[in-house]
Amino acid sequence: MRILESDFGKLPDGRGSRRYTLTNSAGLVVKITDFGAIITEVHVPDCQGRCANVNLGFDRLEPYLENVPYFGATIGRVANRIGGGRFTLNGREYSLAQNAINPAPSHLHGGNVGFSKVLWSAQARQVGDDAAEVRCAYRSVDGEEGYPGDLDVKVMFGLNEANELSIDYTARTNKPTPINLTNHCYWNLTGAGSGEVLDHELWIAADRYTPNDQRLIPTGGIVPVAGTPLDFRIARRIGASIGQVDGGGYDHNYVLDSGLDLKLAARVFDPQSGRVMEISTTEPAIQFYTSNFLDGTIRGLGGVYSRHGALCLETQHFPDAVNRPEFPSIILNPGEVYRSRTVHRFGVRG
Repeated sequence: MRILESDFGKLPDGRGSRRYTLTNSAGLVVKITDFGAIITEVHVPDCQGRCANVNLGFDRLEPYLENVPYFGATIGRVANRIGGGRFTLNGREYSLAQNAINPAPSHLHGGNVGFSKVLWSAQARQVGDDAAEVRCAYRSVDGEEGYPGDLDVKVMFGLNEANELSIDYTARTNKPTPINLTNHCYWNLTGAGSGEVLDHELWIAADRYTPNDQRLIPTGGIVPVAGTPLDFRIARRIGASIGQVDGGGYDHNYVLDSGLDLKLAARVFDPQSGRVMEISTTEPAIQFYTSNFLDGTIRGLGGVYSRHGALCLETQHFPDAVNRPEFPSIILNPGEVYRSRTVHRFGVRG
């Protein structure tokens, strides 16, 4: 297991950013920067041992200062959407940035800055003989992006010799506050910039999902995937039914089995390269998104990023849960510890 630390550019205020490269003996490479606690690259061998970067991103800091698609970023305080950019907690209403305007104004992925566009403190270290990790920490102060309470967040990225990329989150607060953390990697197992992922085969361990209204905000219902184009209980091509989905692409919250234990949530297979990615999580849901808003105007590692050129599988709590008492709560109280774990395991299939 090897660790390399290097410069990754300077922020407009002069502060420097660092990038950490973790490499295991199988040739799997993960690169992480302290800006936004972002995974910038993931290089994975194919069925013939040839490595390619399978994560959309950039090779320098500057494009990440905007990063409208949230490539590889840590998302918080609250991932996904909060309807109308407001919520009520303990009798007080809080107003948040309505930074998403399509298809209707809502609060998205933590606000105008959120956790994805701030500099985290970070350090890398070896863990025994067969693993390495990058620990990132950030204090979100009371009132930041409109949220109550000081929130101390830690994210630990790990790579081991079993070809597992793990992400562990912990957080503590001094006031009740909503929290729902995730990572926003865009995956293309053929290789970033190689074209559409519609021939990737997907399996999701969910027989229910939360339908949205026309604002992409959950209606509050939890309904079966059976008989809909959202049914991936048997692995199939992502493109098989995508034309039947409103908006021409997937952007849906799938309900996983309840419980705090790590459980297999999804599997992606690319027939072209033979690469397989399995995702396990302690979270109660996973958002499946087919990069519907990429439009070919962004050039990153591997080439131009166009519509359906990647897929996201964001482990999370339910969208707009802070306004939906029927959904699992996302409120963290003083004295409690927020914990979440997600593991990506990479392999090949002939």
